[in-house]
Amino acid sequence: MIYITGDTHAFFDQLTNRMEHAGITQGDTAIVCGDFGFTWGRDYDEMHLDAMEQLPYTIAFVDGNHENFDKLYEYPGVDFCGGKAHQVRQNVFHLMRGEVFEIEGHSFFCFGGAYSTDKAGRTPHIEWWPQELPTNEDYKHARASLERIGYKTDYVLTHTIPTSFIHRLGKYPDAHDAELTGYFEWLYRGLDFKKWFAGHFHENRDFGDLVILYDDVVRVGES
Repeated sequence: MIYITGDTHAFFDQLTNRMEHAGITQGDTAIVCGDFGFTWGRDYDEMHLDAMEQLPYTIAFVDGNHENFDKLYEYPGVDFCGGKAHQVRQNVFHLMRGEVFEIEGHSFFCFGGAYSTDKAGRTPHIEWWPQELPTNEDYKHARASLERIGYKTDYVLTHTIPTSFIHRLGKYPDAHDAELTGYFEWLYRGLDFKKWFAGHFHENRDFGDLVILYDDVVRVGES
């Protein structure tokens, strides 16, 4: 089975407790919708990643905005479930932007990234990274992937959400994020998909075809 949750921010116990409570078992896959946080290169991050390698299930994540992208991009690129990923540990994978993965017979279009509204108080390449927002190459690659699959997928995995859903949360979109959330708005209206999962907002909200996750866990792939 496939289990999807929201931001973990390098809290190992939160990740494992969520999964255990949800009933994850050997051979399953846990997916985090951004701000995974364990790839910052700190000693305790390495310790937690080593502990993850002993877990009996696979852990995958799209990138959020609070990631050490310099460190993340140092991990080797590998083929994973039909798409490209960075392999962080034997069973831990970063799902690259614009890639499509076939996991347990279900397709996932993945596109991480978001803008850090708190970056004014953070040091570049130490506490925040400009790679948090997609490049033109990321968008071009996503277009090629979407054209290849005929703009049809089972699930969409992102960190932030389409512009209209930011309004539905009672929030105002940030101008610095407009290109990405606008792209997701276009994608939401033009892509044929079953369900979209995202994180970023530290709350759990189910809008039907789009689900925002924080500490909730959703099990997918049963039908």
